[in-house]
Amino acid sequence: MKTASICTIGDEILIGQIIDTNTAAIARELNLAGIKVAFTLSISDNGNEIEEKLAECLEKTDIVIVTGGLGPTKDDITKSVLKKLSGSERYVENAEQLHVIREILGRRNIEISDINRAQSLVPDKCGIIVNENGTAPCLFFRKEGSILFSLPGVPYEAIAAIPKVISIIRQEYNIESICHRTINTFGIAESVLAKKIEKWEDSLPEGFKLAYLPNLIYGVKLRLSHYGGDNPQYLKTIEKLFGEIEPLLGDAIYGYEEDTLQSVIGKLLSAEVKTLSVAESCTGGTISSLITSVPGCSVYYKGSVTSYSNLVKTGVLGVRQETIDKYGAVSRECVEEMAQGVRKLMKTDFSVATSGIAGPGGGTEDKPVGLVWIAVSSENGTVSGNFIFGSQRKQNIERFAANALNMLRLEIIRTQKK
Repeated sequence: MKTASICTIGDEILIGQIIDTNTAAIARELNLAGIKVAFTLSISDNGNEIEEKLAECLEKTDIVIVTGGLGPTKDDITKSVLKKLSGSERYVENAEQLHVIREILGRRNIEISDINRAQSLVPDKCGIIVNENGTAPCLFFRKEGSILFSLPGVPYEAIAAIPKVISIIRQEYNIESICHRTINTFGIAESVLAKKIEKWEDSLPEGFKLAYLPNLIYGVKLRLSHYGGDNPQYLKTIEKLFGEIEPLLGDAIYGYEEDTLQSVIGKLLSAEVKTLSVAESCTGGTISSLITSVPGCSVYYKGSVTSYSNLVKTGVLGVRQETIDKYGAVSRECVEEMAQGVRKLMKTDFSVATSGIAGPGGGTEDKPVGLVWIAVSSENGTVSGNFIFGSQRKQNIERFAANALNMLRLEIIRTQKK
């Protein structure tokens, strides 16, 4: 199996000014292509250090992918290092990238400058992948059996180049694909999950590997892989193995591969031609944002009320004032009336509502920070439940929303079985 290293260049990453999303995205694509990522690293904007680390990567791995340091400003020194490492003697102008630069600047009514034009200059021993989405070209060169690709640091530009990068790698090396399938679960802790499938996991055939991919907010993914090619027989074996695990986990499984809670809910509602509305207090629109991130959601999603204020709860959703006076806004009684009120207001088949204490302040002994009440309403009645999480506001809001979606999913499934 061929190995790769991924390098990011830029002080902005090392000082925490920006988050490195390129490494994760590139590693994921390489892995799917059957290329093992041996290590990743971040390098400061220092020419000597960039040269030293990239030379080391070329020695240790078959493929090196670099992002960052190819912009128009004077502190972008990666190109000069690539010129030296590739054994180039001069820069040559690339007409294709210059054409893209002119088009991009023209659309913005910006006159091309010497700095912009300089981005089309590439080391003469480097190949080029034209960057259709930006002004800096992607460069690559071969050295002593290894190949290095240098991509722009802008995430959408770097990721857009990856299919072409992998195509070149496949021409260079004989790559065997890795066969993967993924099951997505929610509402079951990783340790509990592992115990439930312990015997099944211990009996996996040789060559098959199970990975647990936990996410604090969105549950645990189980990825079953076979390394050594994507023979159809391996896929059939994985399907058979997953068929054995499904009865063990039941409704904890919400989807497969790239499914999300919100996309699965969309499929369930669309299949039954049902509609949905949302009433949010503590989640402040997060649930609605997740639902509307799914293309085609307008077929089933009618709208929401962000009822952060009690006046909105009573004045718009029809929550009774005596309910809030007696039980408080964060209560089973209030959230159930919110769900019923928004379903009546929007005339939908289903609704989900949240009311809680995201924190970091506002909690009491009876109602601590991290408490959320969730209700789902339909023609079959209203169900509700509560959860208590931690003290971190952002995480709480995300967890509140995810658990609300999962409760909605389970209730839709339950009504379908009636």
